[in-house]
Amino acid sequence: MCLAVPGKVVAIDDSAEPLTGLIDFGGVQKKACLEYVSDVKVGEYVIVHVGFALQRLDEESALASLKLFEELGLLEEEFGDAWEQAAKEAGDPGATEHATAEPQDSGSEAR
Repeated sequence: MCLAVPGKVVAIDDSAEPLTGLIDFGGVQKKACLEYVSDVKVGEYVIVHVGFALQRLDEESALASLKLFEELGLLEEEFGDAWEQAAKEAGDPGATEHATAEPQDSGSEAR
């Protein structure tokens, strides 16, 4: 699913063509095109969809949306590990187990 997700502008690359910025989505940072909101400033919030900041958003609304997205698991779905997510959807019962498993003793180590 592709969501329009609110994020905070943490950096702007004025020399990039097209204009781009680094956006923080509740701890996950991604680059996005800022051409549609070219007068945005660092510290402001924008709504980003498929890599494009589409409009500004006030901080209160942005934080409320991010909190709700996190509670619903949508941030993990949008920004999480795509391979792990695909394995879960395919019914691999060990999908999260593989990612967090401790190394096993194979018994072949010298003693």
